Amino acid sequence: MSVVADGYLTLLKAAQDEYIVQKSRFLCDAAPCGTEEEALAFLQDKRTRYRDATHHCYAYVIGANAGVMRFSDDGEPSGTAGMPMMDVIKRRQVVNCCVVITRYFGGILLGAGGLVRAYSHSCALALEKAGIALMADTWKGLMSVPYPLWDKVQYQLGLLPARVTDTAFGADVEVSLEVRSRDRELVEKRLYEQTNSQAEILWTDNGFEPWPIEQ
Repeated sequence: MSVVADGYLTLLKAAQDEYIVQKSRFLCDAAPCGTEEEALAFLQDKRTRYRDATHHCYAYVIGANAGVMRFSDDGEPSGTAGMPMMDVIKRRQVVNCCVVITRYFGGILLGAGGLVRAYSHSCALALEKAGIALMADTWKGLMSVPYPLWDKVQYQLGLLPARVTDTAFGADVEVSLEVRSRDRELVEKRLYEQTNSQAEILWTDNGFEPWPIEQ
């Protein structure tokens, strides 16, 4: 489903938006979910929280390769809610996520076409509000920088595809940073060149971490 070469797309955070059409109120909730159990727990939370609602339609995709895909119309006419929501998720190429659309019926029938448009739009709103991130293969490291070189290193870090997660000032400046695997060699080379190899990086951990999609 996802065509990102060095990772996969998922949501940055849980979020909610709202859409009102013909007096029907659609609460649009989306969240990152790493397992099917998390997706079902997210769904149950919305069913419990909005127990007086007319429908709780949902769609979720689990696994970096979209191994689990489930959706439901929850009483709406067949094909008017769950599938349109899943189509939106597929187009965005997002995995490990769950979207729940809670509908409060406003008394005016929307028709099949109107329902498809409403649920598709609501799903898109939820994904946009949650934000899409690239889960990329990432290295975490600790870098020790002598104080006379700190200004130069700090400037370079602002130009490089790396992010600083913590900075501590002791005998030297100790920097915690994260770099995608594809950028690790470039970051090392640039920092070593700029400091005559005096900035030492110890890579401590490797795994998938979220990155803004524009990077």
